[in-house]
Amino acid sequence: MTTMAVETGTETDSESDVRRHELAQFLRSRRERITPEQVGLPRGRRRRTPGLRREEVAHLSAVGVTWYTWLEQARDIQVSPQVLDALARALLLDATERTHLFALAGAVDPAPGTPCPTVTPALRRMLDQLEPLPACVQNSRYDILAYNRTYGRLLCDLDALPREERNCIWLAFTHPEWRAAVAELPDVTRAMAGKFRASMAEHLAEPAWKALLHRLEAASPEVREIWARHEVVAQGGRTKIIRNARVGPLHLEHTNLWLGPSSGPRLVTYVPMDEESRAGLERLHALALEEPVLQEPAPAPASAQPSPESP
Repeated sequence: MTTMAVETGTETDSESDVRRHELAQFLRSRRERITPEQVGLPRGRRRRTPGLRREEVAHLSAVGVTWYTWLEQARDIQVSPQVLDALARALLLDATERTHLFALAGAVDPAPGTPCPTVTPALRRMLDQLEPLPACVQNSRYDILAYNRTYGRLLCDLDALPREERNCIWLAFTHPEWRAAVAELPDVTRAMAGKFRASMAEHLAEPAWKALLHRLEAASPEVREIWARHEVVAQGGRTKIIRNARVGPLHLEHTNLWLGPSSGPRLVTYVPMDEESRAGLERLHALALEEPVLQEPAPAPASAQPSPESP
């Protein structure tokens, strides 16, 4: 006997069911590839889940845990474009993945062309090609998303830090070695706080931004005092003096190259202002090459994934 699919509008029930299951699998695959540190969350010692937990995605996107669980279980529920937008941001989807998400959900993207927040292999190769110039990729929250080896030794040993602490504003207010390397530190930290406040205006409701601010205020009276002034500063480059512990003072010009809109990620470079600084960067690069590259810890195997949650 032939089973006929029931028409519901322009799509059959069977097609809708396939679409929901594809959406569920896509969401789970994107969730499992993201580390907590990438979205400003602590890893914790007892984590077995590869990537984020369901409740963490729900928290980051400001939706209910049960509701998000139903999505990953392919339940027949309606998803608004606003919620899909929040999920795309929480899961760090690039432009192609974002388009795919909205297509699977059968919704119209309210912000098409949203820039990709990820670091591509080509961008990583470009960072290496810029050596011995220090260079990194930062987002508007000052998270250091990628960096070359010279930058990794410019202000402190970034490789020795856990991923969640690789944030410029956090290091500028809390890390002794980083702070000692920055000339005119009070002016620099005040400007960074002003830039952070200006950028945060577009992200006031996002948990990762609020969590970083709370960490900063808890760790530093200086942050609390500066934040109370409500100063805002526009993004832009400037000349800096870095007192590197290995090669001495470096006179550098800090430059931002935007990889999308000015509120998005940027390529940050430091160009020497004189021959002494150029020679210093070359020595720093040579020293960095002599050191072993620390490997990032591998994620837990998929077999360690807890059993699916029930709503």
